[in-house]
Amino acid sequence: MFGNITDVPGVKVGHRENKEGITGCTALVVENGAVCGVDVRGSAPGTRETDALDPINEIDRVHAICLAGGSAFGLDAATGVMQFLEEQGIGVDAGVAKIPIVPSAVLFDLFIGDPHARPTALMGYEAAQAAQVGSFPNGNVGAGYGATVGKLAGPEFAMKGGLGSASYAGKDSLVAGAIVAVNAVGDVKDPTTRKILAGARDTHSGQWVDCCAYLEQHAQSEALAGTNTTIGVVAMNAKLTKAEAKKIAQLTQNALARTIYPVHTMLDGDTIFVLGTGDQSYALDYLGQLATKVMEEAILAGIKAAEQLADVESYTSIQKKSI
Repeated sequence: MFGNITDVPGVKVGHRENKEGITGCTALVVENGAVCGVDVRGSAPGTRETDALDPINEIDRVHAICLAGGSAFGLDAATGVMQFLEEQGIGVDAGVAKIPIVPSAVLFDLFIGDPHARPTALMGYEAAQAAQVGSFPNGNVGAGYGATVGKLAGPEFAMKGGLGSASYAGKDSLVAGAIVAVNAVGDVKDPTTRKILAGARDTHSGQWVDCCAYLEQHAQSEALAGTNTTIGVVAMNAKLTKAEAKKIAQLTQNALARTIYPVHTMLDGDTIFVLGTGDQSYALDYLGQLATKVMEEAILAGIKAAEQLADVESYTSIQKKSI
């Protein structure tokens, strides 16, 4: 077990970063295809191919998912993922061509890097080309490279977000895995202690602003619309229909509600995909519980591994100061 989403059979992951521009993308490749559902809960999403995942629509399998920074510009990265898969002969056979189905979601990471640097189709191609089974680091990686959290009181109070992944072994050889890029407007809290791990913080006093308290006190946010979001994927080697995958994606949003305060705001574009790669059926509520649990772990892993970048503090940098 690698402790990440590639523990799920059939799932490969690759990343690319523009470290000068402070942005990146992550490609999850499922070469044999996987049933996919999606739930978009935030009110400022940036997505591609999510309509195809509606249970009433024809397409029932995807071949990759692309998560990227760059706001709407970052949707270009999915084009590169498609190009790589087409070259490998992977996709829906349309007679005259094989068309890879690559849903995508993006986050806004233009605050701390070069706002003109975005994940490109080439970066998406290279991320897909690099996709493999095995371990990879959490934190300042891939789609989470430029992620930040705690911006409700203004971007000057933000801390570093990041990309996290986790896996969990269930009953009868079931494996659930999650990967997520945490770029929320709110604070990220430990779901057990409710202590803030990363969020709005006054760097001069070292005090937490507490985004929920700020919102109650000021009755408004200082964050800009569309500049935040948490995007992620849960995969499991279970047999799913598109409707079941969508329901599990809805249930997985509970993980965000347990760790991010506030969440699913008008300023976030929170989007969760769910992949089913197996041929054994399980109770839907059981799968939803595992999906929620592993997504919680992935969110915390991304936050706890994030490193300070461009003078934006992180969980790890604060911990080092307290020693």
